[in-house]
Amino acid sequence: MQLVRCLQARLCCSSSSVVTPKEKRGALSLFKTQISSGPSFHDFIRGLPGSNTTNTSGIDIEYNHDYLSADMVLGNSRKVYFETYGCQMNVNDTDIAWSILQRNGYQRTAYISEADVVLLVTCSIREKAEQTIWNRLQQLTAMKNKRLRSRTPMKIGILGCMAERLKTELLEREKLVDVLAGPDAYRDLPRLLSLAEGGQQASNVLLSLEETYADIMPVHHSPQGHSAFVSIMRGCDNMCSYCIVPFTRGRERSRSASSIIEEVRILSDQAMKEVTLLGQNVNSYRDTSEEQFCGATPTKLSRGFKTVYRPKLGGLRFSDLLDKVSQVNPNMRIRFTSPHPKDFPDEVLHLIAERKNICKQIHLPAQSGSSRVLKAMRRGYTRETYLELVQNIRNIIKDVSLSSDFISGFCGETEEDHQQTLSLIREVGYNIGFLFAYSMRKKTHAFHSLKDDVAPDVKQRRLEECISVFRKEAARVNATLIGSTQLVLVEGESKRSAKELCGRTDSNMRVIFPRKNVAVHSAESNMDAIMAGDFVLVKILSASSQSLRGQAQQLV
Repeated sequence: MQLVRCLQARLCCSSSSVVTPKEKRGALSLFKTQISSGPSFHDFIRGLPGSNTTNTSGIDIEYNHDYLSADMVLGNSRKVYFETYGCQMNVNDTDIAWSILQRNGYQRTAYISEADVVLLVTCSIREKAEQTIWNRLQQLTAMKNKRLRSRTPMKIGILGCMAERLKTELLEREKLVDVLAGPDAYRDLPRLLSLAEGGQQASNVLLSLEETYADIMPVHHSPQGHSAFVSIMRGCDNMCSYCIVPFTRGRERSRSASSIIEEVRILSDQAMKEVTLLGQNVNSYRDTSEEQFCGATPTKLSRGFKTVYRPKLGGLRFSDLLDKVSQVNPNMRIRFTSPHPKDFPDEVLHLIAERKNICKQIHLPAQSGSSRVLKAMRRGYTRETYLELVQNIRNIIKDVSLSSDFISGFCGETEEDHQQTLSLIREVGYNIGFLFAYSMRKKTHAFHSLKDDVAPDVKQRRLEECISVFRKEAARVNATLIGSTQLVLVEGESKRSAKELCGRTDSNMRVIFPRKNVAVHSAESNMDAIMAGDFVLVKILSASSQSLRGQAQQLV
């Protein structure tokens, strides 16, 4: 075993304790002896009499590992740099991981050149996403090898879905990674990084039936500081035949409503203007943490929709949570993503319609317009059922906007199936979409039972046709907003010009408008500059498939 590097005594804490060189040598010697033989059964029993781990730093340790000195799992002011890839859940996971490391004495840096630890929060939803990470690992390894020997060697870690799915390849392929932590193992990061500091590869990719990080308050790292994500549930039970999520994120489990409400209340006190509730299947939320919630009433689904699993009984449902969250601060916008179409019973739709601060925008992933393909995907609905849901949503929620996901070239998709998808896009009229060519994932039902028989060039051609039709319809839908006045939450400066600002409407459309002073409320004589985080009324003057342009009228 390689010699364990001596940790530098740069403790970031309030304690005045000083660890002497002799004490460090003694702790290091004990650590090397214990780690060579590994933990014993004694170490896995918390609270056992005689279990006595000393922490001389004064820093809060997330977990005690009795076979490691508490000081050994401290960051000792080492600097960590995060790169986040993929979905918004990964953004939230980054905040959770950083919260845990910050408690353990790490510092965060925005500059990779300063980093002692580089952590990539990864996505496995498509092959292209994984290839991006492999390429990045090659670049980071080259950077790591160039580090001067006088500096602390840089450690590289992979967090999230890719860590769970490709654990063997990541650890063995060209030895590119020092640390692996799956989506349910972020609490273990201090220990894993401690082992990596000693020259070992360290991994924990175990999935949990219970972990929700409900007690971890994420350290939100939004540069604008006006919007935050709040994770309400993790995992997915839908088992769609193309999807890797149930295998990388595990089974569904929901946070207690009380912990979510408390986090939203804290964010409101911090003057957050918008909160997005997150989950792999966010609207299947079901809190069974309290006995009073555990009844025998089965979960309500959208009319005509089915699941691959048995009906779930009892629990505080998504409509109940959304009701409570929206009442924390009536002036704070509430969004949620990503939902499944099956979990939109009428009570959810009526609540969205009634509450002014719940955004009138619904993400409704269709994936295909062909009932035959939807059956192969195990989506639990037909084209006709989906369209009935769309109509029901529009009947209940006035001026609702819809977004969707589509997959081109799924197993067995014919040209007729593809044409049905194009016709669905035209018929519904979405304003935002996420469209991709199908990418076969190992472990999925499709991998074991279906054949990836659509040629890559055909997938690409069909994808391009879907994108073309989608943009044309989005431009038509967005053009109906010309002349209207929209309430916009300002995000900051436009990427293309410092003379312009950008923000998002209630329907999540991006709006660009000139930077200028405007009236405050209705007092025309009182003018003020528009800042990030402000709500402003903007009159829409033009529209494209991807954005709106207008003139700011007044601050709200």
